[in-house]
Amino acid sequence: MNDEAVLSLENLRKVYPGTVAVENLTVRFEGGKVHAVIGKNGSGKSTTIKMISGAVAPTRGSMRLRGQLLELASPRDAMDKGIATVYQELSLVPGLTVAENLLLGRLPHTAGSITRIDWRETDAQAERMLSRLGIHLDLRTPVKHLSVGQQQLVEIAKAVGSDPDVLILDEPTSALARHEVDQLFQVIRNLRDVGITILYISHRLQELPRIADTVSVLRDGELVGRIGIEEATPDRIVSMMFGEVRHRLRSTAPQMSEHIILRVDGLSRESWFEDVTFNIREGEVLGLAGMLGSGRTELLRSVFGADPFQSGTVTMDGQVLHSTDPEMMKRLGVAFTPENRATEGLILRHSIQENLTRASMRRTSRHGLRKKTAERGLADRQIENLDIRLSSLEDPVATLSGGNQQKVVIGNWLGDRPRLILFDEPSRGIDVNAKQQIFELIWALSREGIASLFVSTELEELLDVCDRIIVLRDGRIQTSVSPAETSLEQLYALCMEE
Repeated sequence: MNDEAVLSLENLRKVYPGTVAVENLTVRFEGGKVHAVIGKNGSGKSTTIKMISGAVAPTRGSMRLRGQLLELASPRDAMDKGIATVYQELSLVPGLTVAENLLLGRLPHTAGSITRIDWRETDAQAERMLSRLGIHLDLRTPVKHLSVGQQQLVEIAKAVGSDPDVLILDEPTSALARHEVDQLFQVIRNLRDVGITILYISHRLQELPRIADTVSVLRDGELVGRIGIEEATPDRIVSMMFGEVRHRLRSTAPQMSEHIILRVDGLSRESWFEDVTFNIREGEVLGLAGMLGSGRTELLRSVFGADPFQSGTVTMDGQVLHSTDPEMMKRLGVAFTPENRATEGLILRHSIQENLTRASMRRTSRHGLRKKTAERGLADRQIENLDIRLSSLEDPVATLSGGNQQKVVIGNWLGDRPRLILFDEPSRGIDVNAKQQIFELIWALSREGIASLFVSTELEELLDVCDRIIVLRDGRIQTSVSPAETSLEQLYALCMEE
């Protein structure tokens, strides 16, 4: 480690039409350290990284690399000048081998009148790139056959192959199993030890003590402060990220009965969650809190049957199930609104009407044939009940705003009259008004006796919406808390504690 500022940002400002994304950002990043950059959604992290990586230009301010003014025309320009970025969405070519991906665009060729790819030299260079980081992979394996964690390592080795001064890692562990995180961290430490400056972007606050040397916190586009990892206690990080936070309480008392609609006993899925046990009562809104990678989404998917679980049982309204599948759970009255509505919750090119009635086809068809009149009547009711704003039911659902698309996802399931809805990030990517409408809908369903299991990255939403919250950490249920008796700081601390 050293105290020389390899990368410094001075009074950076970035303005988009109607939005100031980053304001007066001044911070320095020394060489040979892992610098965590954190902040809640909308804090300015992504915009800051885009400016450093050359994807967007600052509206005002300057950047310096090893003291020299840094002006970037593109991400390629940034890489040429010594800044490499590994994004959350990997850019590998699935059908090519590890070696081909590592040297894509610069494969060595043989000399002579007819040039060919020099495969021996390709393998030798690729092996040196991996060995430098302590990575051991079969060079001839197509990357599509690698695990996500192994693909992540190939992406990092490829970026480091350009000998960067600065390496930016954007949510590098978000899709990794726990054992893959350990391997990735060792690679990051190796890079730090050879003097590379690493900017580490993550929502998984509980992993920072294991990998970071400093923590820089952004809030509302501004730098709140930078502290050493020894000062970065859970309470202090949460205070820096959120400031003074107050959460709204439900205006009506919980409507749940004593009847248990769903019981999960000892559920386990290798690498994601283990021995998970909880129950939900009829009409209850149960929150599931946890940092990214805690196993929240994977748990919901296994309960619904989208992914298998290895052991344990799911009991739905008294019926004990040793395995589940979506069609079975749907028949039993369980609905699931997935985190990614665009790829899993909707068929974007199909009409709004089709998307609103897909889950209830058994109610709107006869002998396998669609009854357009029944579909239209059901769709009209959902549009009115959910206040979906549209021009025509025949328009593709892709034409709707994010909030209205989310209402279509929910409305589609409501047409099938569920008794329990699994909500995975239902407010993701929608505006404040649409969020409040979704929350009001969940409370209205509760009054009708419909239970909800609600996952959200924004822990303050769980405090606003839920009757009870269970905390999932490292794939295990840690505790259960009452929102009325729990502060945001306390909830974050419970999610982060080792």
